[in-house]
Amino acid sequence: MRSLLSCILFASLLCASAPVSSAAQVSIENASQFGQLLYERSGATGMVVVVVHNDKVFIEGYGETAPRSHEKPNANSLVRLCSITKIFTTDLLTKMALEHTVSLNDPLQKYAPAGFTVPSRKQQPITLLDLATHTAGLYREVGYPPDGTPHFTYPDYATRWNWLTRQSLRSTPGTVAAYSNVGFDLLSDALSTAGHKPYANLLHERTLTPLRMWHTTFYPSPTQCANLLVSAQPQGPCTTTANTAGSGGLYSTAGDMSHWLKYLLGTGGNGYPVQPAAAQQAYINASDLARASGLNYAGNPSGIGLGWLHLLDPNDPSHLVEKDGGGAGYLTYIALHPATHTGLFVAMTIGRNGYHANLFKASNDILYKLTGAPVNGDAIGLPPAGARNRRPMQALHLQPGRRARVTTAQPAPALPRGRRGQQATVTTAPVRPALRGRNAARAAAVAQPPARGRHAAQAERALPRRGKAQAQPRGKVQAAVKPRGKASAKATAKAAPKAAAKRKPRTKAR
Repeated sequence: MRSLLSCILFASLLCASAPVSSAAQVSIENASQFGQLLYERSGATGMVVVVVHNDKVFIEGYGETAPRSHEKPNANSLVRLCSITKIFTTDLLTKMALEHTVSLNDPLQKYAPAGFTVPSRKQQPITLLDLATHTAGLYREVGYPPDGTPHFTYPDYATRWNWLTRQSLRSTPGTVAAYSNVGFDLLSDALSTAGHKPYANLLHERTLTPLRMWHTTFYPSPTQCANLLVSAQPQGPCTTTANTAGSGGLYSTAGDMSHWLKYLLGTGGNGYPVQPAAAQQAYINASDLARASGLNYAGNPSGIGLGWLHLLDPNDPSHLVEKDGGGAGYLTYIALHPATHTGLFVAMTIGRNGYHANLFKASNDILYKLTGAPVNGDAIGLPPAGARNRRPMQALHLQPGRRARVTTAQPAPALPRGRRGQQATVTTAPVRPALRGRNAARAAAVAQPPARGRHAAQAERALPRRGKAQAQPRGKVQAAVKPRGKASAKATAKAAPKAAAKRKPRTKAR
């Protein structure tokens, strides 16, 4: 199967993408009202929306550039792309593969620093294709960064390679999809080694400069940082993010992202670059995998591409190619509707009360509405204005140290090269190692189902407040249920001195 996949990339040179005729009329003029609806129900501080269809471009900002700034975002407002950075990495991978500088089946070991050994499992090495499709068997993150580390600056090159050599793979490469940020940073390291230049330089020369994306960078200037959209949630400083250039460090603007969408859709006109078709193809049928985790925030994927995810069969009129992102107080999303050559990009900063709507599925629904394509189920999922999301998606999408529990659902539409099977449906469950320090108690409280009735007030008082963490007593865990009745009261009074004697002095949590 893997040898067959290696031929797909180069076979794409022999055939152009077949044009798809659609009777639906794309109404890009309605993008403004849909964007306003999404903003109002998202809980965002600020938001930018970009829609491209053929030679038409729509860009609009909503909300504020920062809490209480009373300034509306615009096409030149700087935003964090977060994990949308990954499809820039695979764009460069595709170009270098088509030029035979690298091969998708190259083992990562080929590009490892001298003296470093890349782990394998069952004699199956990690390849560049495995890294680009989240099937390398790696963990999501290297670990927790040191206190005070700015977002998207950890780990650096030395840290991740030293970490990799000590790892045992979670699964045999190519058999399980598990979202991995560190995998894409290792991929960018491999491209840098193959290209004999720093990865940021390669991306600038091969992609950003030809597309005239002058404001897209890992090295924002003070002027650019002054234009960065600011979230109501902690997001850290605006700083250099080249350490995570492959996975999430890019900054950009709505104006630059309109150029990127035209490149992806091939609608830039005469002389404008067009992305190779191989970059957006699906390389793995999701039903061929043993399981998948961390890939279903916009919908259950039918296929996994190079950084991209495919929703529904490519021949379905509602087929989308998408990538989501989030972090540092942001949520970002990009989706393409190939049948109508229409694409959408959304970036929002999270408001004081979190966010209410599923931004990714709501954006899909807007794209369906604009193109006239059949809606894939209840995609928009927008609650009434003012409703709260009890389980914020950010906690599921960004929190390291979590894994997925997989169950089966209805058979998913199979890709042409795959076999039919059961679509993996991903649900999340916490896994050790647990959070430490001041985040531990709060994370444990969030993991519990919401309290109701008379227990709600008790649960609210038990939830740690932001600020200094409360040190927890050591020793045996005491029951959380308060005893009732005289006998129970006597037992509690009798046990209290013993518990106090065993309890160590309180210490200040880090």
